[in-house]
Amino acid sequence: MSIRMIEPHTTTPTTVVSNSTVVPGRIPSLDGLRAVSIALVFLGHVVGTRGAPQALNPFIHVGNLGVKVFFVISGFLITTLLLKEYSRTGRVSLSGFYARRTLRIFPAFYTYVGIIIVLQLLGFVALREYDLIHAITYTMNYHETRAWELNHLWSLAVEEQFYLVWPVMLCLLGPRRALVLAAAALFLAPLCRAIMWYELDASLTSMTRQFQAVADALATGCLLAGCYNYLGRKRWYTSLLASRGFILVPCLGVLLGAATAGHSRGLFYVLGQSIWNLAIALCVDRYVRFPATFGGRILNSRALVYVGVLSYSLYLWHALFLNQTNEEPWYTGFPQNVVLAILAALASYYLVERPFLRLKNRKSVTPPVHDLATSTATSKPPVLAEALPSPGFTVRVTQ
Repeated sequence: MSIRMIEPHTTTPTTVVSNSTVVPGRIPSLDGLRAVSIALVFLGHVVGTRGAPQALNPFIHVGNLGVKVFFVISGFLITTLLLKEYSRTGRVSLSGFYARRTLRIFPAFYTYVGIIIVLQLLGFVALREYDLIHAITYTMNYHETRAWELNHLWSLAVEEQFYLVWPVMLCLLGPRRALVLAAAALFLAPLCRAIMWYELDASLTSMTRQFQAVADALATGCLLAGCYNYLGRKRWYTSLLASRGFILVPCLGVLLGAATAGHSRGLFYVLGQSIWNLAIALCVDRYVRFPATFGGRILNSRALVYVGVLSYSLYLWHALFLNQTNEEPWYTGFPQNVVLAILAALASYYLVERPFLRLKNRKSVTPPVHDLATSTATSKPPVLAEALPSPGFTVRVTQ
């Protein structure tokens, strides 16, 4: 079988560095990987709901793995977009970035929070003290006692905190130094987890939710985007990614990370999560570079792309129905809870999210993003260009 890799882009010295990940359309396989992520979250959270099959019980913790996939993808995608803009203009517009993120994230998010407030007033939901304050300020990952309906917003808080830090660092430090900082995070975050667990007696949830404890998942994606071309020039590496036996590598990584939990919780929190991040990054790189592989064709299928497009709304709304703490309402029982979560997500996407996405695309300074749902897995893949400046380049950053 012939496998075509997305080739690195050849650049020549210019005054403004052509050093970004240049993506003319939607990056292959990312929506499919988002679909896998949200499936893991659904699977982990349906366990324990009324009427859910007991056979699903061993999968109760896979939701955490699904969120880590989201984090690695987010780091990779955001860094790709920032470096692309830096290549084109010699700078990153923070105002433009935050305007796009606001239109992408806030409407659906605050619609969900608003409806939860209404449900609380009607007596269907019982929020805890300070839940709303932490929800609307994106600090839920530092709020220990949360109502289930807002519990899952911790991961969106981590994302927003990442958006506040990473683009600013890239502007202040430039691409090369910012990526060095991302590499340092791969070691600093596990160190933070070790201090939190062994010295500060941190809670279980803080070990997987607070920003300093999970920043390495996002940094792994950032570093993958920055080193994309460097890795693409390593024959042994691309040969490994392209090989049929590659699937054993991330599988072993996930199993090894899980095995650390069997040894001790501390070892899992400190080391096991880092192993998971690496395994996820390898999968992302494999299916971005080789979308025409069997797995790539599945990830780029219309069905998985569609689920991936819906993943944000699915994530927002699933907690209201896949409720492990309140079995009384009829809508939290299996299987109607899964069906209702999907229907609520569809309503959110088409009535709230998509109209604002259209507005975001009209206001965006970047070229329009093309939907993979209208393409095929064998279509000509986009080109990802050099992320780091080559020797001899002069970097110019305008403020």
